[in-house]
Amino acid sequence: MEKVDFYETKITGGFWREKLDLVRKVTIGAVYDRFRETGRFDAFRCDWKEGMPGRPHYFWDSDVAKWIEGAAYALREKRDPALEAVIDEVVDNVARNQWEDGYFNIYYTLFARDRRFTARDEHELYCAGHLIEAAVAYAGATGKTKFLDCMLKYAAYIEKRFVTDCDAGFKTPGHEEIELALVKLFEYTGDRRWLELSKHFVDQRGAQAESNPDWMRPQYNQSHLPVRQQRTAEGHAVRAGYLYCGMADIARLTGDDELKEACLAIFDDIIGKKMYITGGVGSSSGGEAFTVPYDLPNLLAYTETCAAIALAMFAGRMQLMFVDSKYADVIERVMYNGFLSSLSLDGKAFFYENPLEILPFMTGRDVSINHQSLHLPQTRRSEVFQCSCCPPNIVRFIPSIAEYFYTIDAGQKTPVIYLHQFAESETKIRTGSGVIKVKQKTKYPENGKLQITVSGANATLAVRIPSWSDGIKILDLKEALFVKKEQGYAYFSVTDGAVLKLDLPMKIKLIEARPEAVFDCGRVAVTRGPVVYCLEGIDNGEPLRDIRIDAKTLKYRENGPVKGVPSITCSAKRRYKEAYTELYTEAGTRPAVDLEAVFIPYYAMANRKETEMQVYTFADVSGKRIG
Repeated sequence: MEKVDFYETKITGGFWREKLDLVRKVTIGAVYDRFRETGRFDAFRCDWKEGMPGRPHYFWDSDVAKWIEGAAYALREKRDPALEAVIDEVVDNVARNQWEDGYFNIYYTLFARDRRFTARDEHELYCAGHLIEAAVAYAGATGKTKFLDCMLKYAAYIEKRFVTDCDAGFKTPGHEEIELALVKLFEYTGDRRWLELSKHFVDQRGAQAESNPDWMRPQYNQSHLPVRQQRTAEGHAVRAGYLYCGMADIARLTGDDELKEACLAIFDDIIGKKMYITGGVGSSSGGEAFTVPYDLPNLLAYTETCAAIALAMFAGRMQLMFVDSKYADVIERVMYNGFLSSLSLDGKAFFYENPLEILPFMTGRDVSINHQSLHLPQTRRSEVFQCSCCPPNIVRFIPSIAEYFYTIDAGQKTPVIYLHQFAESETKIRTGSGVIKVKQKTKYPENGKLQITVSGANATLAVRIPSWSDGIKILDLKEALFVKKEQGYAYFSVTDGAVLKLDLPMKIKLIEARPEAVFDCGRVAVTRGPVVYCLEGIDNGEPLRDIRIDAKTLKYRENGPVKGVPSITCSAKRRYKEAYTELYTEAGTRPAVDLEAVFIPYYAMANRKETEMQVYTFADVSGKRIG
C-alpha cells in the first residue's frame, strides 16, 4: 500500500473546508500571537538573560516547530509572504545559533551546554524530531532548504552521538518523536541512513534498562519490554502513540513481521479496551497515561488532545499496511470528536484535556484546603498553556487532514484506490499507468450521500463502509460495476468517466459500552454518523444526570442552540427539584417533569458560558428503561 500525498487533495467545500479556512485565517495567527507574547519565538535568538521575562523551557523548540509545520502545510495550499517572513526569521535564528557540530536546542545552549544528551527525559530528541518535521514541511511547501540543511546537519550529529560514537547518556528518548521524524526525512530525501537511524531508536527501546526519574516506571515511556514483545498500550499516551507510529513506519518500510504483529496487538488493545467513544485515549491524569482495561471515567477523563491526534496518526500508518476499515473508523472517530473538541468554534482557544463530563461545582469542592484533591479538566478553553503542545498540534493536523483520505495499492494489475474519508474534494492519484482524478461531492457529515466521479485510467475503487452505518446503498452507477464487499469496503470496477452515487444511511443511534466499562453502565451515548453528541446544562437545566431521554422520540435538526452546528432533540423526563424538601426521599414518591432534551455535537461543547456537560445519559429504549 502506498500513500497518496495529501498535497494532491484539494478540499473544495463543506465541513473540512470551513475548518481549514478557520485555521488559516484565525488559528495560525492566534497561536503565533500567544507564542510571541510568551517568548517562544524570541527564544530562538538564544540571548535570554536572567531577569528577562519568558525563561525558555526545554520543550519550547517543539512548540514553535509544530506551528511552523502547520503553517507550512497552509502555505502549500496558498503562499503568504508575511507568514513566510515569520518562519524565515526563526530559520535564520536556528542557523545563527546552531553549534558547529550540528547541535541545536535553545534550553541546552542557554543553560546546560556541558550536559547535552545526558538527561533522557528533557526532550532534546523530541524537540529535534519536531524541528526535522517542520524543516521537511517547509522545504516541501516553499522549496526553501536552509532549514532542512540545518536539520540534516543536526540529524548527522545525532547519528554520531547515538550510533557511531555511542557516547550519549541514554539510548532512547524519554519522549518519542524522533523515530517518526527521521522516517519523514528519509521519505523526503531518499537517504536510507535516516530510516536506519529511526530503526535504531525503535530497536533500542526496552532492550536494556535505562535511567528514569524515581516516580517513573519503565512502562511510562514504553521501555518495559523490547518493542517486538509489546502487546498492550502502556504509559504516557502521547509518547506511546508516537512510538507506535515509528514502529508501524519501520514495519511497513522494512517488512518487519514481528513489528507488524506488535502493532496489530497494541492497536487492538487500544480500541478494544482503552479508547473512549470520542477517540480520546489516556484516561488518567497520573502520567497522562493509559491505565488498566476498561478504566474510562468520564468526569476525570484526561484524554489529551495530542493523544487523540497520535492515535489517528498510528491508525493512518496501520491503514498503509492492512486492509481493514477499523483503522479509518478510528481516524474518523478522532477527526469529528476527540481532537476537534479541543478547538473552540472561533478558532482561538483550546482544551488540553477533553473530558466526557463537566461538573463545574466540583472544581470548588475542596473549600477547607489550599489545593484540589482531584485533578479535574478545565471547564473552559484557554488560548495558551504553560505546556502548550496541543494548540500547534491542531495547527498542523487540520491542514494535513487529507493525508488520511486515500491510499493506493499499485501492485495489482489494475490499481486499487482506497477511499477512507469523505469530504467535498478533488484528488489526483498518480499511478504507473497515469493520473487518476477522484472528485467527491458530498455534504458529509450532514448526511451520508456521496457522488464520486473518477477520470483517467481504469481502476478499482474501494469505498469504506463506516462501522456506524448499517451498510452502503448504491443509488446509481455509471461506467462502474460493483464487485464485492470485503473488510469493511465496497469495491467497484471503474473506468474513465465513472460516476458513483452512493448513500451511507445516517441514523441516530444510542451506543452502550460493555459492562466492564463501569463508569458507563446503564447509560448510553447519542450518535449520528461519525459524530458523538452531548448534553449541556445551558440548554437542558442542571443536573444533567437526572435526565432520562425517550429514545423513540430522537430527531435530527440541521440547526440548534449553538450557531452553525446541528442538534438532536427528544422528549425526556427529570425529577421536579422543588418537590424535594429533604436530602433523602423514598423513590417514586415525587413528581417528574417533562422537557425537550437538546443534544449538540461533542466537538461544539463548552463554547458558551460555563455549564455542565455529559456524553452518556440514561434512556428508555423500546419501552425498556436503561438505568
